[in-house]
Amino acid sequence: MELSKKTTILFSPQMHQQLARLADHKRTSLGDLVRDACQKQYRLVSNERRLQAVQQLGRMTLPVDDAQVMRDQAVPSAGDLLP
Repeated sequence: MELSKKTTILFSPQMHQQLARLADHKRTSLGDLVRDACQKQYRLVSNERRLQAVQQLGRMTLPVDDAQVMRDQAVPSAGDLLP
């Protein structure tokens, strides 16, 4: 990803210290930490990443059945819940 825009963010000294420690712990920069948080919070994902996710889902082998059968398997009946 090309980084070409700059933004200044002001943090309290305590928050800056906490974020800097977290970045050190994750072995990343404070900028990368903030960018990652923004992507996760606001669901900012590139089309390329979306396509990769769809391709990964397509490669998964999951049990699939009729909708009613899957519902019956996933939701217990009242008799199964009562002693």
